[in-house]
Amino acid sequence: MPEFIDQDIKFLPGVGPQRAELLKKELRIFTFRDLLYYFPYKYIDRTKFHKVSEINANQAYIQVKGRIKHFDLHGEARKQRLSAVFYDETGSLDLIWFSGIKYIRENLKPGQEYVAFGKPSVFNGRVNLIHPELEGAEKEQITTGVLQAYYNTTETLKKRFLTTRAINKLQYNLAIQIDGKIYETLPPHVREKLKLLPLNQSLRQIHFPENTHTLQKATYRLKFEELFYIQLKILSLKHKREEAFKGFIFSTIGYNFNKFYENNLPFNLTNAQKKVIKEIRRDLGSGKQMNRLLQGDVGSGKTLVALMVALIAFDNGFQASLMAPTEILAIQHFNTIKKMLDGIGVKIALLTGSTKSRERKIIHHGIETGEIQLLVGTHALIEDTVSFHKLGLVIIDEQHRFGVAQRARLWKKNSGIPPHVLVMTATPIPRTLAMTLYGDLDVSVIDELPPGRKPIETRHFYENRRKEVYQFIRQQIESGRQAYIVYPLISESEKLDLKNLENGYELLKEVFPRYKLSMVHGRLKPAEKDQEMQLFKEGKTQIMVATTVIEVGVDVPNASVMIIESAERFGLSQLHQLRGRVGRGAEQSYCLLMSSYKISNESRKRLETMVRTNDGFEIAEVDLQLRGPGDLEGTQQSGLGINLNIASLGKDGEILRVARNMASDVLDDDPRLEKHENQLLLYHLQRMKNTEFDWSVIS
Repeated sequence: MPEFIDQDIKFLPGVGPQRAELLKKELRIFTFRDLLYYFPYKYIDRTKFHKVSEINANQAYIQVKGRIKHFDLHGEARKQRLSAVFYDETGSLDLIWFSGIKYIRENLKPGQEYVAFGKPSVFNGRVNLIHPELEGAEKEQITTGVLQAYYNTTETLKKRFLTTRAINKLQYNLAIQIDGKIYETLPPHVREKLKLLPLNQSLRQIHFPENTHTLQKATYRLKFEELFYIQLKILSLKHKREEAFKGFIFSTIGYNFNKFYENNLPFNLTNAQKKVIKEIRRDLGSGKQMNRLLQGDVGSGKTLVALMVALIAFDNGFQASLMAPTEILAIQHFNTIKKMLDGIGVKIALLTGSTKSRERKIIHHGIETGEIQLLVGTHALIEDTVSFHKLGLVIIDEQHRFGVAQRARLWKKNSGIPPHVLVMTATPIPRTLAMTLYGDLDVSVIDELPPGRKPIETRHFYENRRKEVYQFIRQQIESGRQAYIVYPLISESEKLDLKNLENGYELLKEVFPRYKLSMVHGRLKPAEKDQEMQLFKEGKTQIMVATTVIEVGVDVPNASVMIIESAERFGLSQLHQLRGRVGRGAEQSYCLLMSSYKISNESRKRLETMVRTNDGFEIAEVDLQLRGPGDLEGTQQSGLGINLNIASLGKDGEILRVARNMASDVLDDDPRLEKHENQLLLYHLQRMKNTEFDWSVIS
């Protein structure tokens, strides 16, 4: 009877309407179930008591029994603080409060024995506890073992006395209410195979652990279940899609592909590219609709692979479209592909928001009649006025920049059989994240750079070595190279950042009076931006001063130096993407990371990782561990309704692998979960939130 734990949280003893509103607003706890699945973030041993004389500021959290001697009020108005002398037979310390003063004075009694708990510090030579937790000494601790659970809370909740201690008490009230009313969510054959604790025991132990061993087992069980159901959903959707959707069969390798391969191939394919093309050809001949993710670092040759796949589509009488997230990138793809297709006779067109209406009509007509074989563009491709004659292949570049709903519109351009879909990304996706966000796509990886490319050398400099860096730029420009200098642009402080960029630009003009500079940022009009980039591309300016708008942008093989200012303010994947702007030619390229001395440990680890490795996948794994997976909820990223309460994609890769293998085994044996032993799985799968449109059939 799961309905019992779906009751409104206001009905739990100790909550009521006012606290319920706070819990809903601050922690999104609406029901008994939400509270039950609101897990602790740490545990502290609450069995040990210290004497006052044993306490010092180097200790983490301490617990001490004693009495309050007297209260003293210091300061005025908002700067008021309350202090109390707290003593036992070995000495005294100070208790300090900056808020809730009226409540504390009314409810705490001098002379009564209390248990004080908190983190000790020292002020004016005396040990103190700031905002300690205080309980009457006669009250029993709410714990069934040695460990006390601690819950994340907010400043608003703390001010209303909904502290971690109060949430602990609510969990205790809930545990009494739901005793005997928690029903198993995993069938016996899954639990027995992995020797998992029962659900009711796991939930009890996660909030009130008896010991560290049982806590570990409870945590594993709950993490496994969370990841298992996500994988079961993703893989069952994939099964359904493969059953439901037939794909066009591209059986012919003909004139277009062969002529290109023999005459136009710009360089020999790497082994990684050959492997990926084989994987794609297998999909195209299978009779099933292809949904493949193509991953590869900047410059690894993904566009060439995509073009060769498009040539197979043309050889089979189909059209293809390539959708890019920005106009600059769409134009770059168009120009690159046009040049590569020279002499083959393939009709290619470019459609963006800037395309003039007269030209647009001609393109629409060419697409509708089938005269245009390849359409390259931006969001303009998904407009209802764009109607294809016979769309067989959709290529989407940097797909994380498109909402799923946008991709869906392209996918629905065909009535009946959907086109094959090839999704490309230069953002290396960690294995755990790929298994979750793109778990229903087949994944191909190009993990090899084309011949002749040298790995980019990355160095980290502090401010005091700026002259040395400027001298290095001069040497590179004198030997015929060009340089990017990138400034951060973080939306919260955009005006300030823009000022930094403009100030930097003026300073650099003084530092490099003999050279010409371009400047690009998001506030420029598209035409101005394109003009500045074009000047740099043609070598008419030697230094490009920019914000991260160049992260996905022009390809300038002659640019061999990338300076990133305030590098500590960038995320790892962004630093790696920016670094990929250089190293496009045969010359040795360099990425120089500038930072201030005062940087956090996390920032230092990011910069050390960049210096140590060029491997995008290793960088992505470190990034995921440092930052977490970000917001996985919502159609913008995944459309799978992913909401992790306890598991971490950054830290629980091994549990995810076990969960995916188990989900795969279950579905291989019983694809529709029709067997009696899998009815529980089917029930919980159907309970999982569904979006209005079945996004998984796209990607």
